[in-house]
Amino acid sequence: MLIVGLMSGTSLDGVDAALVSIEGSDTERIDWRVVHCCTVPYSEERRRRIHAGILAGTAEAICDLHAELGEWFAEAVMEVCSRAGVSIDEVDVVGSHGQTIWHRPPDEGRRGATLQIGDPATIAERTGCPVVSDFRTRDIAAGGQGAPLVPWVDQLLFAIPGEARALQNIGGIGNVSWVPPRDGAGEVIAFDTGPGNALMDAAVELATGGRMTYDRDGLLAARGEVDQALLGELLRHPFFAQEPPKSTGREAFGRPMVERLAEAVQPEGDQDWMDLIATLTELTARSIAEAYGRWIVPRGVAEVVLTGGGARNPTLVGRIRELVAPLPVVDGAALGVDPEAKEALAFAVLAWAHVNGIPANAPGATGATGRRVLGSFTPGASNRRGR
Repeated sequence: MLIVGLMSGTSLDGVDAALVSIEGSDTERIDWRVVHCCTVPYSEERRRRIHAGILAGTAEAICDLHAELGEWFAEAVMEVCSRAGVSIDEVDVVGSHGQTIWHRPPDEGRRGATLQIGDPATIAERTGCPVVSDFRTRDIAAGGQGAPLVPWVDQLLFAIPGEARALQNIGGIGNVSWVPPRDGAGEVIAFDTGPGNALMDAAVELATGGRMTYDRDGLLAARGEVDQALLGELLRHPFFAQEPPKSTGREAFGRPMVERLAEAVQPEGDQDWMDLIATLTELTARSIAEAYGRWIVPRGVAEVVLTGGGARNPTLVGRIRELVAPLPVVDGAALGVDPEAKEALAFAVLAWAHVNGIPANAPGATGATGRRVLGSFTPGASNRRGR
């Protein structure tokens, strides 16, 4: 099968698209290869509209955005196929995560709820391809967090003989999968570690009046000084002490949080803003390291593999290395796939699992009551097989 996986994450930088070839129809016989991957960046206008929808979108605005995201996702499918020199008619199915607008985990006896938009019917209509989408809701209906979604794929594709490894993704939110050895009997454990880039990005945008949207190469954080008192206060956020399974999002760690911090701190010049960016960078690094100390290292782990946009921030990566030492921290290329393509690859594999009727959630990671086939299927053109 040829499958396009699509991911538009909490960083809001664009749509990651991976064209993936998968042979086999069960987990015992699967051979996969990323044919091509690319990121189709959002224009500033598109990014602004998505952000506005997340922060305070009306029903009308979210409805319109749902349709338009479908168009943008279809563009990404066409783009990755064009760059790969593959006809869209050769693609069997598209796996689309959609754009998370709101995610509320289960809490105190109340079931969770989640909303990812990006109309799959529009993707199917524009491309002719069947689409698998809406992956989170079935796990939530089964009592789970609906997140993280990638642990089952992490174990299927990236387990290695003899050693457990931690796969740490740093997008807008950070998440980790503890993947047991391939020859072991353990179950993958995964959870969100807390903020990834979302708080840092929001601070940079506020500091520069929108001229910059992220801290390129961590240079602003490197020039700042961590406010230890503020850092200590931030680390007392109840999410960090919560036992897994757990998930979070921009609802907890997003621009409104940074706006409240800026109002309290009252940064008056560039140095004050750089100090705040440095503090938020340290918060991401410390929250990851402390989560490892509580729930990852005690299980035994040979290495940490970093992926996502945060893996390109040397200041952040340097602090993570220092805080988890002597545990080795390696680049995501160690997985044999472009780190930028890893999550899009995961949604291609989740679409493959749906088409083949394979349960692909990880109850040990999400807290669901059992294994479930994830996603909803939207047919493509009549001559396309999908399943």
